[in-house]
Amino acid sequence: MTVKQLRAFLAVARTLSFTQACEHLHLSQPALSLAIKGLEESLGGRLLTRSTRSVRLTPEGESLVPLAKQLLADWDNTEELMRQRFTLQMGRLGVAAMPSFAGNLLPPALMAFRNRYPRINVTVHDVINEQVIEMVRNRQVELGIAFEPEASGSLAFTPLFRDRFVAVVPPESLLAGHDRLSWETLLTRDFIALQRPSMVRRLLEQQLGAEGMRLPTAFESHQLATVGRMVASGLGVSAVPSLCRRQMEELGARCLSLEGPVIERAVGILVQGELSTAALALREVILDTLGTPSEA
Repeated sequence: MTVKQLRAFLAVARTLSFTQACEHLHLSQPALSLAIKGLEESLGGRLLTRSTRSVRLTPEGESLVPLAKQLLADWDNTEELMRQRFTLQMGRLGVAAMPSFAGNLLPPALMAFRNRYPRINVTVHDVINEQVIEMVRNRQVELGIAFEPEASGSLAFTPLFRDRFVAVVPPESLLAGHDRLSWETLLTRDFIALQRPSMVRRLLEQQLGAEGMRLPTAFESHQLATVGRMVASGLGVSAVPSLCRRQMEELGARCLSLEGPVIERAVGILVQGELSTAALALREVILDTLGTPSEA
């Protein structure tokens, strides 16, 4: 069966007139007759009996009428739903982002997206960097916001900006009185690190190791929020991406610029494969909102 054949059959079934059905469908008599004949051949029997004066439905034709109506309604609804998705009138979209990005830079982009496309629902997964990468790779979400992965594989990465690490120190510490610190000074204190396999931890160890330094790790935690609370309570110091500065200061810690060496990493959008129209639109809004790539 084809949609054209079903429309032709229903037009005849409604009017019981080939002439009126032709006018309704804007078809010629031969074209309409050919559509009905093709449908009957496809199904294996006659749906209409036709004489010079009248057209009647066979019992099989009568039984096909409600089924054909439902099929065409489903077809039309599907066509309309897909048109709405392509024109961004409706849809659903998942994005994963590091908590520091999800809580600070993503909301303005989502507001701009909502203003443009109010009928697109967005689910935000605020998860650690490694989970963002995995969710994109496993196609659990279409877009991810994360640090540039060391090995991207099939993932495509579009940089947004470079994020520089800052020192996190207790508010009552003597270090808190400085405007900036060197790594050498910071590492004289007990260090509170994120647990492996955190990308932040690996990056610090790699970069500092290249400078002949090592992390004097006294405490470890899986969550940045816990690291911030531990520093604020005076247990030690830490270093986090500047994206986390606001979170650390809200927890009571003090953040300072770090130098010697400067450690930074690109933050950007991760995707895998083709994106839906909605995902392409959100990607464009994020790029527009954050501007051209620059240093954070």
